[in-house]
Amino acid sequence: MTKSVSVRRPLSDPAPSANPSQAHHEQFSGLRRSQLIAMAVATGVSAANVHLCQPLLAQMAHGFSLSVRQVSAIPTVTLIGYAIGLGLFVPLGDLLERRRLVVLLVALTAASLVVAALSPSLLLLTLASLMVGAFASVVQVVVPFAATAAAPAERGRAVGFVTGGMLFGILLARTVSGLIGGAFGWRVVYGVAAFAMGALALTLRELLPVSHPHPTAPVSYRALMASVLELALTMPMLREAAILGGLVFAALMAFWSTLVFFVAMPPYHYGAQAAGMFGLVGVVGALAAPAAGHFSDRSNPRVTIGLALAAGLLSFAVLGFAGQHLAGLIAGIVLLDFAAQVNHVSNQTRIYELMPEARSRLNTVYMVIYFCCGALGAFLAANAWSEWRWNGVCGLGAALMLAALVIFARGAARPAASR
Repeated sequence: MTKSVSVRRPLSDPAPSANPSQAHHEQFSGLRRSQLIAMAVATGVSAANVHLCQPLLAQMAHGFSLSVRQVSAIPTVTLIGYAIGLGLFVPLGDLLERRRLVVLLVALTAASLVVAALSPSLLLLTLASLMVGAFASVVQVVVPFAATAAAPAERGRAVGFVTGGMLFGILLARTVSGLIGGAFGWRVVYGVAAFAMGALALTLRELLPVSHPHPTAPVSYRALMASVLELALTMPMLREAAILGGLVFAALMAFWSTLVFFVAMPPYHYGAQAAGMFGLVGVVGALAAPAAGHFSDRSNPRVTIGLALAAGLLSFAVLGFAGQHLAGLIAGIVLLDFAAQVNHVSNQTRIYELMPEARSRLNTVYMVIYFCCGALGAFLAANAWSEWRWNGVCGLGAALMLAALVIFARGAARPAASR
């Protein structure tokens, strides 16, 4: 008989620090530094696979004789695959032993990258990209894994550190992908990524701690998925956090999926290698992730969320009005990545305090909405670029940030008990 699980909990923002009584229910008292670093590397390398295609789109378009709108299907499908993986695989972190699940998903990502590297047609490349995205969702198994394994007083810092690894991976993926792709072609990029994921699977098998699900977790996959839906329907704060994260990520994807085309035009005339180098600029913003997690441990995360949304809106103003100048483009990138990363870490810190025994499922709801919004942002950006070029992309990003600010303001105006 299926064991029923209640997911009803208080709906207001959690207190800045965890209840000391929760310590008894935590499976770990803390993570060794080597394990935390391994988790950060795992999230970075895995997340990189979702974004490594972006500096290579012009090469792919040339190789397969595609238009900008057609080749934009590759990052869009990859994000859709990621969203599918979030729904199918990430909840398993509350049902199965987590180390084994992580290693399996990393190995399947490596296999999918091999298929992508050898794809003779756009159709097979598209299908392989879907699989790469789906299995790369292992990132969102690792993040709640770290939140569970960390000591309660250090949870925000652990989430920030591991998420910072993911963000560095995303940003450096564009740089490394652009450099390798510019020198050897896009297929070599996918081959190198496949080798890295295979090596990562072996490393994680040795380093990660064994982590069994919480005793009150569902005992079947069907019950697990039913509880995910119930969480989404009964927790307004979870929905708000997911929408805020998703809108900002949509704006981020709108920018990065079209940047390679913008810098290929006057006054820049940059190729894939130079376009990928802009990922290094975003690393400055990624440094904010651990600090945001540390701040969230000691204060209300809504403060950092509001700051991030304001910075995101300002970033598109800078990109729109000064993006034709290198200094303006760099300043806009730093602001945008800072906004996206602080917003993401702060929202995840909020949701992980709601139900410690359901962190993977909470993360599933959050990340499915997050990446569906990202895929929508990439799709809308391709059309905005085709119709209005850079001004259209910047206008789209500003509109998404404004929508997030309106939702944030409405949430802040409601009584805490109704959030």
